[in-house]
Amino acid sequence: MTDHVEPAGARGTRKRVTNYGSGRGALLDAAVRVVARGGLRKLTYRAVAEEAGVTHGLVVHHFGSRDALIEEAVDHAFRSSLDVNTLDTGAQRAQDFALGLGSMVETGPDLQTFQYELLLEARRRPELMPRLRALYDAYFDTARRDLSRILDRPVERGLSRLVFAALEGLVLHQLVFGEREATEEALAELRVLLERLAEDAEGSADS
Repeated sequence: MTDHVEPAGARGTRKRVTNYGSGRGALLDAAVRVVARGGLRKLTYRAVAEEAGVTHGLVVHHFGSRDALIEEAVDHAFRSSLDVNTLDTGAQRAQDFALGLGSMVETGPDLQTFQYELLLEARRRPELMPRLRALYDAYFDTARRDLSRILDRPVERGLSRLVFAALEGLVLHQLVFGEREATEEALAELRVLLERLAEDAEGSADS
């Protein structure tokens, strides 16, 4: 059964706000945008209602408590993030590694910002750590699989974490400073390094 989102202007003279869609998913998308702009502490029923263009009571009806809203927003962001992840694309060559990273940041900055906000908030709210850990474990595993495929050998945790940290740093810098071209330049250099590692591994296998 499809959830129905009642426009904020449907009753009386309430001010109508831009409606980004209908259903529970639209409310969770709105929650992600609220957190991206103001941090997790700004995530309230009223802020989500205004962002989604619905009534305050509808948000209360869907989530029941602020803690439930936070938990579902986190889970929703995790699922969305894994769906748009630029890793695990089946790349066989270093030249194809992390293609689309700069575009992902440019087209979906709120989702990326939400995750960084969550990283900071998890230091103050340990109950968020299991969800955060699950997301990053998925990231780490994906990076390791990609690198193992490209280098044609099992990749140790240290190397996969190093490469992932480089990617995450590029995402953060592009979010803050823009400069997608700098992201692409850095990725080109990273691919060159991976090519050399692959060549070294191939040479060692032949000797």
